[in-house]
Amino acid sequence: MINDFAGLVGQKQAIALLKGAVEANRIAPAYLFAGADGVGRSLVARAFIALLFCQDVSPEKQVLVRRRLQQGNHPDVLWVEPTYLHNGIRLSAKEAAQQGLKRKGSPQIRLEQIREITQFLARRPLEAPRQVVVMEQAETMAEAAANGLLKTLEEPGRATLMLIAPSVESLLPTLVSRCQRIPFDRLAPEEMETVLRQTGYQEILAQPSILGIAQGSPGDAIASFAQLKAISPELLNRVTQFPKSLRMALQLAKEIDKTLDSQSQLWLVDYLQHYYWQKQHQTSIIQLLEQTRQYLKSYAQSRLVWEVTFLKFLGVRGEG
Repeated sequence: MINDFAGLVGQKQAIALLKGAVEANRIAPAYLFAGADGVGRSLVARAFIALLFCQDVSPEKQVLVRRRLQQGNHPDVLWVEPTYLHNGIRLSAKEAAQQGLKRKGSPQIRLEQIREITQFLARRPLEAPRQVVVMEQAETMAEAAANGLLKTLEEPGRATLMLIAPSVESLLPTLVSRCQRIPFDRLAPEEMETVLRQTGYQEILAQPSILGIAQGSPGDAIASFAQLKAISPELLNRVTQFPKSLRMALQLAKEIDKTLDSQSQLWLVDYLQHYYWQKQHQTSIIQLLEQTRQYLKSYAQSRLVWEVTFLKFLGVRGEG
C-alpha cells in the first residue's frame, strides 16, 4: 500500500500516533490536531483519511479514492471551514477575497454548519467504511456552535471527526475531553527550507523578517510573503519609521485604515513587532503593538486604533 505520509516533512510524532491507531484498529471517534497554523495539520488530515479509506481495498480502488480525496469530492468526507455571512450567503475567506469583499471581522464556524454536520452524519457511508468530518480553525466556533458540536461528539456513530485548532486551550474543555489529542510542532530550520524549496518559495529563504515572523511555520511564511508583496513599499517604509509629527501620525493611520483589510492590519502588527525588536530590542514598543493587536482583534475602529498607536510612538520617540 502507498504510504500517504511519505511526502510530508516533519510531524513524526503525529504521524506515528495516527498510523499506530490504524494498525491497531483503534480509531478514535474524534481527534484534535493541535498546533500552529501552517505546519501541516491539514496535509496530515488528508493523508490520514486516505489511509482510513484505502484499507482492504484493491489497488485500482485505492487510486480512485485518492483521486477523489485530492479533488475534494469524496461523498463520505465533509470539510468545514470558517465563513463570512454576506447577503445571507456563507462565504469562505478565499471566496470573499475572490469577490473583493473587505471584511472588518474574522470568519467563524456557524451553528448552521454544525447542523449540516449532523445531517451529513445522519446517513450511512456511501463508499468508505466510515464518514469523516474535518473542521478547520475549530477555535472560531461561537458558543452555540460549540455546544451543538458537543452533542454530535457524544454520539458520532460510525464516523471520525478531526478538529484542527492552534491549541487545547483554544477550545471548550468539554470538546477537548472528547477528542484524542494529536500534537503538531513547529518545523526546524532545515525542515522549513525543505518545504519552501519543494513548494517553489525558496525566495522566502532570503527574507529573514518573514522567517522570523513565521517561527517554523511554512504556511505562515508563505502567507506572510504574500502580504509583504501586497502592501505598498512606500507605505511599508513609512510605518517602519517613527512619525515625526502629529499630522504624519494621523495621515499614516488614515492610509492604513483605507488601504488594508483587517487581516492585513494584523499581519502589519506582526511585521512591526519583528522589525522593532530586531532594530531596537525595546520592549515598550513590542508591548504597545501587542495592545494594538488586541484592539484590532476586538473589532475596535481600526483608524482610531492606529492613531492611538502612532501618537504613542511619538511619546516613545520623545522619551528616546
